[in-house]
Amino acid sequence: MGTLLEVRNLKKYFDVPKGHLHAVDNVSFKINEGETLGIVGESGCGKSTLGRVILRLHEATAGSVLFDGMNVTRMDKQELRSIRKYMQIIFQDPYASLNPRFTVAQIIEEPLRLHKIYPSEKQIRARVEELMDMVGLSTRMYNAYPHEFDGGRRQRIVVARALAINPRFIVCDEPVSALDVSIQAQILNLMIDLQKELNLTYIFISHNLSVVKHISTNVGVMYLGQLIEMAPKRAIYKNPLHPYTVALLSAIPSLDPDAKREQHILKGELTSPVNPKPGCRFSARCSFAQERCFSINPALEEVEPNHFVACHRVSEFTGAE
Repeated sequence: MGTLLEVRNLKKYFDVPKGHLHAVDNVSFKINEGETLGIVGESGCGKSTLGRVILRLHEATAGSVLFDGMNVTRMDKQELRSIRKYMQIIFQDPYASLNPRFTVAQIIEEPLRLHKIYPSEKQIRARVEELMDMVGLSTRMYNAYPHEFDGGRRQRIVVARALAINPRFIVCDEPVSALDVSIQAQILNLMIDLQKELNLTYIFISHNLSVVKHISTNVGVMYLGQLIEMAPKRAIYKNPLHPYTVALLSAIPSLDPDAKREQHILKGELTSPVNPKPGCRFSARCSFAQERCFSINPALEEVEPNHFVACHRVSEFTGAE
């Protein structure tokens, strides 16, 4: 099982009246085929922008994205179109991402027609019906419209469309956050089953740490455009090392009313992502910050096997020298 996706020093800056907004700033990671990288962080940290830049829905300011060894960021339009068959996205709001004038069949078959995969109408219909069955939609809904469905079934339509042309990699941009809790579980279980069946690779973007824990192989934590901690799921949830990750995890509600958990409440103001000053972006809210934290931005370094942290004082938390 080799590396399918590699992101190297990826940056995305937006021009704003006061300067450059650093939405994604020097992010690097790898994902192995068949695995899921969960990306978590509070709103505005750059999670969704990262997913869009990887797929070139936004053009990168700098850095590169390698998909199966091919540099996506340097492809021309024709090359990019050919690679898009293997890289898809599931958006947060299923209703907003569906054309209300199209039937279910027209929505699912659109990528099939765009990429001219099947030569006959009979083959297209058979593939659409196969996809509907795959995601749990009855074929009697073939000619129904999006407004006739609830949120869960709409998201199943979006999943079917994403799977239509047999992708290998899917960016899941908060795909269940707009759904009721019971429906969230159904969609998550569907995505896990499809991943096993089709050997899919996911980036799963969410602010819900419980959801990310359920589906992810590895977890990356973002803060103001930067990746500040990344590790296998078990290591992140059992032994978080960055103070921001510790605070995030302490906010997860417990189902045990007698459980005693220390809450880490963050104080201070967010650093502006527009023309950010030198130093750690979390330093203004960190109770462990020292003088160097305000002047030197820490690099993301491996402090334990497969456990990467960007913090000047992490050796004190791990006991390493």
